[in-house]
Amino acid sequence: MKAMILAAGKGTRVRPLTYDLPKPMIPILGKPVMAYLIEHLAKYGVKEIMVNVSYLHEKIEDYFGEGHQYGVQIGYSFEGHTNDAGEVVPEPLGSAGGMKKIQQFGGFFDETTIVLCGDALIDLDIKSALFEHKRKGALASVVTKEVPWDKVSSYGVVVTAPDGRIETFQEKPSPEEAKSNFASTGIYIFEPEVIDLIPTDRPFDIGSELFPLLAEKGLPFYAQQRAFNWIDIGSVTDYWEVCQRVLMGGVAHLNMPGIQINDGLWVGLNTSIDWNGTRIEGPVYIGSGVRIDAGVTIIGPTWIGHGSQICSGVEIVRSVLFEYTRVLPNVSLNEMIVFKDYSVDRAGEMMHVSEYEDDAFSNARDRRSQRRTSHQQDSNEKRKLA
Repeated sequence: MKAMILAAGKGTRVRPLTYDLPKPMIPILGKPVMAYLIEHLAKYGVKEIMVNVSYLHEKIEDYFGEGHQYGVQIGYSFEGHTNDAGEVVPEPLGSAGGMKKIQQFGGFFDETTIVLCGDALIDLDIKSALFEHKRKGALASVVTKEVPWDKVSSYGVVVTAPDGRIETFQEKPSPEEAKSNFASTGIYIFEPEVIDLIPTDRPFDIGSELFPLLAEKGLPFYAQQRAFNWIDIGSVTDYWEVCQRVLMGGVAHLNMPGIQINDGLWVGLNTSIDWNGTRIEGPVYIGSGVRIDAGVTIIGPTWIGHGSQICSGVEIVRSVLFEYTRVLPNVSLNEMIVFKDYSVDRAGEMMHVSEYEDDAFSNARDRRSQRRTSHQQDSNEKRKLA
């Protein structure tokens, strides 16, 4: 079996995280989501993996290379072009169109292939899913999960016959229009013949175009209902909730990195904590090279990325701070994500640091912010970001 990871989208619903990161590179426990997928594929002996890339493609390619560190081979298919000014212009072809391009170029899809979206954590039993696919003689299989009816508009949903054959596929229907609440998880198993159905003259999508075509033609197209963890990062609010769940130990195959130095407290290498007046209630992870000044309060579940600085008097509650975040003195972060120059609250409201009346956070590598920090050390008033 071969694999393809879909990684060409812009991830607009996860902004601001995707202003500077392609969606598959969003970290969970300090590691990109796509890294977990590749490790999972390797565990099941899937060693040949193609990745279609477009938006911020170099960040994916530079991180994963050709896959040697994972014991696999990774190839990339860039969707876009270089304009007359020498600028790289992303031009996604749609999830199915990207597969067609790969096939036309080198004939990669010459055996059964599992296709996965690059932005979800899974622990699917791939061997069992492949067995069911082969047993039914399927040309295409979709792994599904039941979702609440009020959530169906976020997914493609399938309507099946009693034997699991897909009769109708609806792409993100409203709850009133939905004929089912069994959602596609973005995990598909395809035989090579499926690729022949994809046109070459335009972008083509798997969910909204290829699947309805398979159903319309009456081809052996089946849904699989499986019990497994599927953690989808559909929005920035989803990301906050996923991080909370993972830090609480709610995902069995994800373990906290670092060294546990106290009940519910893990740290990376060379972390400095001034315990004078500081209170930390786990679960909390503090990354390598982080500095925690005196008089800080941190309430978990909280993740603090490497290279950060938490200044005196700061209070952090159930939040996620990306790497090299400096939180300035006496600021309170409550259920927030802080990513470079942006913060996002639990409800998904995004703010740029310039929108705050007073400075609240900055880049820990910026010497100018270090000088601002020293001027603010004497301020005792807590400034809340919640």
